[in-house]
Amino acid sequence: MADERPIVAVTLGDPAGIGPEVLARCLDDGAIGQHGRLLLIGSEWAWQDAQVLIGREFEVEQCADADDFFARDASVGMVDVGVERPGDFCYGQVNAACGECAVLAVEEAARLAIAGRVAAMVTCPINKEAVHAAGYDDIGHQEILARLSGAQWTATLLMTPGLKVVHLSTHKSLIEAARYVTRDNVAEKLRITVESLQGWGLMRPRIAVAALNPHGGEGGLLGREELDEIGPAVADARAEGMDVLGPLPADSVFNRAIAGEFDVVLAMYHDQGHIAIKVHDFEQSVTATMGVPFIRTSVDHGTAFDIAGTGCADATSLEAAVDVAVMLANGELR
Repeated sequence: MADERPIVAVTLGDPAGIGPEVLARCLDDGAIGQHGRLLLIGSEWAWQDAQVLIGREFEVEQCADADDFFARDASVGMVDVGVERPGDFCYGQVNAACGECAVLAVEEAARLAIAGRVAAMVTCPINKEAVHAAGYDDIGHQEILARLSGAQWTATLLMTPGLKVVHLSTHKSLIEAARYVTRDNVAEKLRITVESLQGWGLMRPRIAVAALNPHGGEGGLLGREELDEIGPAVADARAEGMDVLGPLPADSVFNRAIAGEFDVVLAMYHDQGHIAIKVHDFEQSVTATMGVPFIRTSVDHGTAFDIAGTGCADATSLEAAVDVAVMLANGELR
């Protein structure tokens, strides 16, 4: 009988980082292949290096392209993006060829996901400097996916056991992130959050909205964003039937969510949400992209250039990312 497990495309990330290594470690313990078939996309030479690094060789079908993999009954296949190993390659160093490898892999996986040919895509980390060195203007994965899918609004969901956080903005300077806190932006991110969570099986999510300013602005004494922008957006969402509460002081809202009062917290900027997730349980944290017409999850760490090539990377986040991707594909968000 044909293997009917969902197909998940997994990108290797930047070859100079820890992405290929953590992927090899995941295959080594066998955990990520139990619930789905895996199509690895990246540079074949980086995958070979990763196997040497951890001292294991895996049975991975080398496929000419995605169609070749789909025609087979293999559990794990590999599609090469066609970028040769640069002569000056070195682990932990920015390299334009590595940036090109990373982006080409993401683009191929996204095209397959948009076409519905894979159930989900999972990404290993890319390096922003390497991406720019390769000539791309995209800041990160989310921007690449929005460009390819035409999505006008996207949002980052971070999840770890016991806590889920959506971000109003991610890749903005702190001053620009504060300017982004508007009634329209908050209201739209709440809509995306509800639509995405419902599509993943959480039909009536309880959402807490974090304040921007200390102590929730203290009635305007410490800033007016809560009164002029966030509060009205929450009122708009409630009028649309959403179960939303806020703005709530950011120094207590995450603890309340962990205690089970809320299903998800909408954070006002990158570090407000990321710090809460990573302090609570960094190793098992996973990123999911909302607002794109397919499922994408990712590790919640970077390329870790400081330890790349040393053989000591932790694969826990990638294992969790693949598990979550399959869970979302099955509409079983917990």
